[in-house]
Amino acid sequence: MCSGLNHTLSLPCFSCVPIPSVSCCFIWLFSAGVCGEHRRQRQTVPFSCQRSGRAAAYLRSVDPGRRIDHFGFDENLTFQQRYLIADQHWKKDNGPILFYTGNEGDITWFCNNTGFMWDVAEELSAMLVFAEHRYYGESLPFGNESFSDSKHLNYLTSEQALADFAVLIEYLKENVVGARFSPVIAVGGSYGGMLAAWFRMKYPHVVVGALAASAPIWQFGDLVPCGTYFSIVTNDFKKSGKGCSESIRNSWNAINRLSLTDAGLQWLSSAFHLCSPLKNLQDAATLKSWLSETWINLAMVDYPYKADFLQPLPAWPIQVVCKFLTDPSLPDKPLLQNVFQAVNVYYNYSGEASCFDMSQTATKNLGQMGWYYQACTEMVMPMCTDGVNDMFEPQKWDFDALSEECFRLWGVRPRPSWILSMYGGKNISSHSNIIFSNGGLDPWSAGGVTQNITDSLVAIVIPDGAHHLDLRSRNPCDPKSVQQARALEIHYMKQWIEKARHNH
Repeated sequence: MCSGLNHTLSLPCFSCVPIPSVSCCFIWLFSAGVCGEHRRQRQTVPFSCQRSGRAAAYLRSVDPGRRIDHFGFDENLTFQQRYLIADQHWKKDNGPILFYTGNEGDITWFCNNTGFMWDVAEELSAMLVFAEHRYYGESLPFGNESFSDSKHLNYLTSEQALADFAVLIEYLKENVVGARFSPVIAVGGSYGGMLAAWFRMKYPHVVVGALAASAPIWQFGDLVPCGTYFSIVTNDFKKSGKGCSESIRNSWNAINRLSLTDAGLQWLSSAFHLCSPLKNLQDAATLKSWLSETWINLAMVDYPYKADFLQPLPAWPIQVVCKFLTDPSLPDKPLLQNVFQAVNVYYNYSGEASCFDMSQTATKNLGQMGWYYQACTEMVMPMCTDGVNDMFEPQKWDFDALSEECFRLWGVRPRPSWILSMYGGKNISSHSNIIFSNGGLDPWSAGGVTQNITDSLVAIVIPDGAHHLDLRSRNPCDPKSVQQARALEIHYMKQWIEKARHNH
């Protein structure tokens, strides 16, 4: 059964989720042949990206590969970019291609969590391509040396990634029979959604349109207030149970008081079942950061059915969490014991965890080191809290502190306005054919496009949606709002495909 609240729809103009199973499918290896021709080698291997029995072939370009530097002429090295292709439903006479713009993680994980593309492939007679982002998964430009220093990391940028995608599409069109004139639609969620939108903006001759789900392209500079993100997180908890957000707000001072003594630190370590005990105030600060990230992650994955996107979780997990957080007036220790019960839902829903590791808050499929570097260079997203309009400790946006930390870690300084210069900020009305979808429960909607800009730069708001819910598989528990959002997205995709065919 589907559980949770009854929700209503307002659009502006996963028992419930199928679990992917491991299957055997084919790897296609392209290797250089005589006189630049390519010979195809086929072998069977186990592979895990499959949706409801529909397998994706694992296609890897060994040659020519992607250039490490697309924009300079001194560096001529190439690297192997991993990508996955499913063509079971593709109309081989220039049928459309849905191209997933891979983000900060292993591409097989995104392949398994983007069921929407699998669901619509037959209806659109489309080929599916899932392209891995450089420096993530197995697509490492310098192999084991890729993260060794800033010199090797210098090519980890969104611009280089977009160029990888463009060159890959050109390569596929030249080498896959029947794809020469296939219209390509970019699809992505979160950072991948930002890439999908920017791909259409920068390479309109390569992709005819883009579906940018939960894409905070405006979470830069002063385009949006720095505190809105955390206000949305807070509102999700406030709506899900009386006293819930207030209990979390009161927990910070409770931790602060207990962490003043060794006995208090020992009690906190035991109460939260930590794998490594707290020894000082700095460790206590780490505990608070870990808790904050837990609440944020819960807001992102507040799905209406059981799912395991970041962690295995029940349906409407915030409602479940808030059942333990009903009395914010409790003394420190009982209050924090309830907070532990709440985070136990997130970290131990399976009942298998013996202790909690504060360094691990989400799936290991995400490439945290690469993303930390990107956040220290061009992906500078200002965020702040005030403890009044949100349930977090007050924390001002401090760019100077970020810059010093980035220099300490990587020897680089962030450029906070570069994304605005590169992609236009809010001045994007000259572009076309982009769908920006955002969930009302998703904190990342704070930096998203939530109102139509032009007739072809369209915003779809899903009031009952968490982080890119519309990109997940259809599910009996889906709110009507996400069903209607997907229908509208397919409508626009069909329009783009038909127009591209007509122009051809």
